[in-house]
Amino acid sequence: MNFSLINWLAVVAAALSAFLVGGLWYSKTLFRNAWMTDSKLTTDEIKSSSMGKTFGFTALFSLIMAANLAMFLADAKTDAAWGAEAGCLAGIWTFCAIAIHSLFELKSWRHILINGGYSLVSLTLMGAIIGWWR
Repeated sequence: MNFSLINWLAVVAAALSAFLVGGLWYSKTLFRNAWMTDSKLTTDEIKSSSMGKTFGFTALFSLIMAANLAMFLADAKTDAAWGAEAGCLAGIWTFCAIAIHSLFELKSWRHILINGGYSLVSLTLMGAIIGWWR
């Protein structure tokens, strides 16, 4: 792998995009209420949690995911289309992992689709950003 083909600013932008997608995905407008119900969480429980810790680890893991994806895309021929396709393929992989864990945790299919769907969409966007911003 040629690390000189990785645009680290694109990696950071891709990681930040996961926050934007997550903010919308888990908002009241989209899936927040269904996700909270299926997660058996209350607003008070979420408010009493350590959001700094949650967002800090989310930022770290998003950065690791974006860097990992960038390593797979470190090729001079990579463009936005291939980046999005590779991101989508990675999203399918993580969707399946989320589904397997969730099935053993007796989560609903709605819960699996919400969490797995977020992973699929955010990784597809990450790949597109990394591929486009070469």
